[in-house]
Amino acid sequence: MTRVLVTGAGGPAGVAVIRSLLARDDVHVLAADMDGWASGLYLVPADNRRIVPAGRSAEFVDELIAMCETDSVDVLFSTVDVELPELARRRDELLAVGTSLAAPSFETLTVCLDKFQLAERCAPLTAVPETHLLDADGVAREWRFPVIIKPRSGAGSRGVRLIPDREALEALGFDESIIIQENLPGEEFSVDVIADLHGNVIAAVPRSRERVDSGVSIAGRTVNRPELIRTASEVARAIRLSGVANVQLRYSDAGVPALLEVNPRFPGAMPLTIAAGVDMPSLLLDLVLGRRVPSSVDFIELANVRYLEDVFLPVEDVLVSDNAAHDDGPGEE
Repeated sequence: MTRVLVTGAGGPAGVAVIRSLLARDDVHVLAADMDGWASGLYLVPADNRRIVPAGRSAEFVDELIAMCETDSVDVLFSTVDVELPELARRRDELLAVGTSLAAPSFETLTVCLDKFQLAERCAPLTAVPETHLLDADGVAREWRFPVIIKPRSGAGSRGVRLIPDREALEALGFDESIIIQENLPGEEFSVDVIADLHGNVIAAVPRSRERVDSGVSIAGRTVNRPELIRTASEVARAIRLSGVANVQLRYSDAGVPALLEVNPRFPGAMPLTIAAGVDMPSLLLDLVLGRRVPSSVDFIELANVRYLEDVFLPVEDVLVSDNAAHDDGPGEE
């Protein structure tokens, strides 16, 4: 029986990974979160629930490595952005206690989490909107307004602004932690991609986000568009992806899908991709364990809507933790 620990049990991605792995009869799933109210904790038996420090805290990785050793964890799935770089940097320490990390390489994470580096890496291989730093050279370029500005690092839509004209752009001053980017006018799609440990893309599943609540897709559909699949696969190869990532694309004026950003982790809308025929958490587990997986996996076009689901339990069964006040909330350890 393979023992798997999933962190970020309070977020939609964590819940999706937990549900996927619980469907297997050869996996023993443990769930962890910084918040005792995280819903995914209560999908597993009481003995398999763990409280961990906030992912940004100095002690997080040390405590998680110790937990993996104590619990004899074979594979660790982290579903939280802020946890991933340091876990990947210390991958060998996890291996030393018998735990494999189911996540992209530290180099891939570093590129993906810096939107300027990402644009520079991918531009020679696929369509990328014009992207420059918010510095003297970037501001002076001949932009077609409006343009987008956004932080080089950061998740979701935090700090993203539409700048209407040159006067507003020049009024921002210079800040090399911010990028200026061409504003693409077309439809936006998310593409869930899985690549094997040698970087070969096994599947790329484009989906629309028809309804979004607090940055999470609550209704959408998978779409079989070859140009989206091809572009996302080119991005995966450019960043040397091994594992799972979510590639965000938007169509240009010319009808060409171009790269917006890459989230190098499981997305919250993963249940739709799984239901469409590509069970990425299960595939990744087999890849990490060195088992044979198909060289390619097809998907069907499918739509989904989400609804709130309650988990009821005795009050005394709720895990006590005081971490939630020190970070971004459940699942954002």
